Amino acid sequence: MSAPKTNPSAAHTRARPVVYVVDDEVMILELISVVLSPLGFEVVTFPDPALAFEAFRETSNRPALIITDYAMHSMNGMELIEKCKAVAPDQKIVLASGTVGEDVYANALAKPDRFLPKPFETTQLVAVVRELTGGEMDG
Repeated sequence: MSAPKTNPSAAHTRARPVVYVVDDEVMILELISVVLSPLGFEVVTFPDPALAFEAFRETSNRPALIITDYAMHSMNGMELIEKCKAVAPDQKIVLASGTVGEDVYANALAKPDRFLPKPFETTQLVAVVRELTGGEMDG
């Protein structure tokens, strides 16, 4: 008999809350990753919302939070929010935008949990993430 195989890095990954970040601007993806990773989050970035939704739909380990831009090429952030909430209604999602305001989802059936206007300060980002993930972070 042999002991069950374990993958220590996989166990460590599961222990860290996962945040999906969806934005077609690579600099925004990098910024959010640089801010949240040292705080104990596993940040998974997607430059394409369709890829983000595919990953979301196929995973059994839902992210603690999704942060999505509004204005993207293949689908906008509200469309992504509607698709994700159809799969997992309780999924926590932040809509970030420099092109629209909170009124964009006033009449939507599926709404983001928070709105983050761009450009945002990193302290604003951390505060929203901390609030929506129940403070699941270091520091």
